Amino acid sequence: MEYVTAVPHPRTPAAAPARAGRRSLAVALLCGALGAAVTLLATRQEWAEGTATVAGGAFPLTANGSDVTGVPAALAIVGLAALVAVFAVRRAGRLAVSALLALSGAGTVAAALAGASDGSALDDQAAKAAGDTSATVDVLSHTAWPYVAAVGGALLLLAGLLALRYGRQWPAMSGRYERDGTPRPRRRPQTVDPDRPEDLWKAIDRGEDPTSA
Repeated sequence: MEYVTAVPHPRTPAAAPARAGRRSLAVALLCGALGAAVTLLATRQEWAEGTATVAGGAFPLTANGSDVTGVPAALAIVGLAALVAVFAVRRAGRLAVSALLALSGAGTVAAALAGASDGSALDDQAAKAAGDTSATVDVLSHTAWPYVAAVGGALLLLAGLLALRYGRQWPAMSGRYERDGTPRPRRRPQTVDPDRPEDLWKAIDRGEDPTSA
């Protein structure tokens, strides 16, 4: 009688975790890369504009996201680095890096939303333009770019949450570049014939003491 080994069908519950891991990996990579790119792009755009009174006239002022706050751009770079590092570590290290990715996204959202109503950058420009440290911007308005940066941070946060939830199912870097901790067999020293000078030189090249044989 022949016995046939049953192979799980791709649609069986046994294959569900593998499919979920692959889908979550693809979504996390897309969200992380896109979130970092969107945040960095948004911080280079104009976030605020206004006018200041200089010599009796209105002087237009503008401030980019990097002028308002440098936190979102810095956290986006940290998040992108954490996304790459997720695949270089395992177990507790992967959990810690995933948490860092999620925190980077949350911090980016908070900093971007705080910058959406911040007028300190334009106040500084108004003070320089007027030559008066107490001068402030008269009319202040903000663009939609701070909220775009917040969306980028939300994508980074989503990537971090996916890494925390499904990261243990994701692959790691090739093991051939890592040491598995198993002891390697020691090479036995080759027999050295003292009457053969070439054997003596070969033993010295290997770091062996030919006189100890």
